[in-house]
Amino acid sequence: MGVTSELFTNVLIPWQRVLFTASLLTCWLLSTTASVTIQSPKHVVEGENILLQVDNLPENLLAFAWYRGLINWRLTIALHFLDYSTSMTGPEHSDREILYSNGSLWIQNVTQEDTGYYIFQTISNHGELESNTSTFLQVYSSHFTCGRPSFPAKLTIESVPPRVAEGGRVLLRVHNLPEYLQLFFWYKGVIMIHKVEIVRHRTLKNLSDPGPAHSGREIVFSNGSLLLQNVTWKDTGFYTLQTVNGFREMELAHIYLQVETPCCDPLDSAQLRIDPVTPHAAEGESVLLQVHNLPEDLQTFSWYKGVDSTPSFQIVEYSKAMKSIISGSAYSRREIGYTNGSLLLQDVTEKDSGLYTLVTIDSNMRVETVHVQVNIYKLVTQPAMRVTDSTVRVQSSVVFTCFSDNTGVSIRWLFNNQSLQLTERMTLSPSKCQLRIHTVRKEDAGEYQCEAFNPVSSKTSLPVSLAVMNE
Repeated sequence: MGVTSELFTNVLIPWQRVLFTASLLTCWLLSTTASVTIQSPKHVVEGENILLQVDNLPENLLAFAWYRGLINWRLTIALHFLDYSTSMTGPEHSDREILYSNGSLWIQNVTQEDTGYYIFQTISNHGELESNTSTFLQVYSSHFTCGRPSFPAKLTIESVPPRVAEGGRVLLRVHNLPEYLQLFFWYKGVIMIHKVEIVRHRTLKNLSDPGPAHSGREIVFSNGSLLLQNVTWKDTGFYTLQTVNGFREMELAHIYLQVETPCCDPLDSAQLRIDPVTPHAAEGESVLLQVHNLPEDLQTFSWYKGVDSTPSFQIVEYSKAMKSIISGSAYSRREIGYTNGSLLLQDVTEKDSGLYTLVTIDSNMRVETVHVQVNIYKLVTQPAMRVTDSTVRVQSSVVFTCFSDNTGVSIRWLFNNQSLQLTERMTLSPSKCQLRIHTVRKEDAGEYQCEAFNPVSSKTSLPVSLAVMNE
């Protein structure tokens, strides 16, 4: 990079002899001088950009260099000649590193392979070793969650709003998309065949392809959600989301959409429907699945857990002839069936989440089937916060980490009791549990908090104060 062969011979080779001698002394014990220090982030997640900031760079230097692990030319990342204001890259340079004239090293899009020791070395104008300073960089997988190690949260779909009238719009909002998502499909119904495919989306290229069941009224978003516009009663039914990650692992989620017809529709009185009195419930609460418009000549009805109306999933069954409600194979003693068709779920847990199916039969043996989605969540506990340094200098970096014992929660950040407005100097980790300020300014001083929340509860951490000093 602009260095002549003569310079390489006269400067670099003698320097290498010095470095070789120094490497014999520092191979096992990395000595450092008090004058040169390196500020490096304490916690880094794959995909982030980091700065190894050098402070107290000595004066009257011939050159300085960065190494990976040991002081060896084969492990050189980059070196800089001050007299010529010229930099050279070494064998360990990956085209993601930028060396600055103040000695600092910028590494972009870090991976776990970047974990290890980094050594910064300076050489005086006399060709003598001036200083060796080392730092250890730990890069964590993007699977790292700021909390208790757990299985990935289950893929779910939420209808917003829960019910929609004809002519309206409804968002099928997706929660907990899998890591390394490559592809996802939306289908109309519960069977995944091509003729009922609404749309498929390729995440890497951010491209969507409509399928045979696409009506022109659907919009798919990169976060997996599907918007249905100008809905009609024909849109009532199941919708299925299928995801495929980079390991070719598939995951499925279903939702049942109920479209309400106008009040003046003559079919409205005959439209069987279920209203969950509590669309989102916390563990320990009760949920009433209230049934409307049972057939006048009802003979029997059955409730099932899931979408399959088979005996093994039956919760309760009502018989008009027997004037009784009997329990089925899926009865857990926490359900109460009523003769008006409604079902009460008591002392619910997260495992009670999912679809429930009601099947009715009238005197003419006409069968009606409707479904309802139940969402149960744990109450959120208070998260805890950690900061790499509560007092930092202007232009340095700082990292806040939010720890939560709960799974499937979302994280948002607060600054001085207000929602934090992210700037171009701030980045969030993939799970949003880490906030990094890359180049701190005086206006960043204040109190920071994180809030963990789900649809039924939220908790905010105790505040952590950040003080910012001038350089």
